Amino acid sequence: MSSIPYVSDDLLPDGTATFSASAVAKGLGVSSSKVLQLVRDRQLIAVRRGGDFHIPQLFFGETDGRFAIAKHLTGLLQVLRDGGFQDDEIMQWLFAPLDDLDGAPAELLHTDSAREVIRRAQSMAF
Repeated sequence: MSSIPYVSDDLLPDGTATFSASAVAKGLGVSSSKVLQLVRDRQLIAVRRGGDFHIPQLFFGETDGRFAIAKHLTGLLQVLRDGGFQDDEIMQWLFAPLDDLDGAPAELLHTDSAREVIRRAQSMAF
């Protein structure tokens, strides 16, 4: 079994709320191993806290009243990776405020600005 990729917890701003992999599993109605497979498959990015994998709460929301991965997150992650960004750079960018949009990309995924965030990610490709 391949190792589970994760980035340093230091890349998250202080006080960033996270869910443990088991909490995500419970919310999604899947096994913890399935959540870890989502991390391995690069559909989510995790940090390590106290020996457990944690995923920022902003990466989740509700779809049809059910706990779900934020609608545009996996596509945004793919755009950034296709643009040459590594997970640590992606995590930093997701939580860096975009002053002209009044928030960080991870927050803006839950607003009408989500498509603008994706457009900006596409323009950063190198």
